[in-house]
Amino acid sequence: MKFFIAIALFALCALAQAQEQQTCQVDVQSACGSIGSGEVRNCNARYGAIGHLEHKMQDYIQLQLKKSYEYLLLATHFNSYQMNRPGFQKLYQGLSDRAFDDTIALIKQVTRRGGAVDFSKPHDKGVANPPEVHLNELESLARALDNEKELTLGAIHVHTSATHGTTASREHDPEMAHYLQENFLSKQSASVRKLSGYANDLSKLVSVREPSLSVYLFDEFLQKQ
Repeated sequence: MKFFIAIALFALCALAQAQEQQTCQVDVQSACGSIGSGEVRNCNARYGAIGHLEHKMQDYIQLQLKKSYEYLLLATHFNSYQMNRPGFQKLYQGLSDRAFDDTIALIKQVTRRGGAVDFSKPHDKGVANPPEVHLNELESLARALDNEKELTLGAIHVHTSATHGTTASREHDPEMAHYLQENFLSKQSASVRKLSGYANDLSKLVSVREPSLSVYLFDEFLQKQ
């Protein structure tokens, strides 16, 4: 008899534990019951470490949007009749478009995981203070390289948080880490390598006494990329 009582108690405990874990099911049962509240707050797409990654992702989204704006200003600067550097304009327009597309992709990733992105709140990653863009060709490449490294470090920061979790809970998020690895870290590494090569090549070309022809030919090279 004691054996059957113990089995029954174990089954009841397991059922109660399952109900606690299936919070969406509990919400639905409550909402659809005879005195249901109509609320199913736990029926969402949030899981893993989205709770502590959400604000970090928003920071990175704001950074991507800021860099897209900066690259657009650089592209406009080199597209003017004074500068007339279509190769540099093409390079920076491409970087601006890529950063903007990455912004949209990151927003979709956050909302797919049940998070939200709020652009109404002021943020230190915003675009309130536009950067100085009246730079020469080599200075602009140096600025672009610094920007790409900043974007890379931003992705690494979120990836590290997704991999190692918070100090208190050690909760991690493999799906978010994989998403950043596949879509951002490899791409950013290639971009840093390309721009660092451009900056070093152009620095050698402008070291001659009359660098105008060298800069013109380098711009021609950029147009073909």
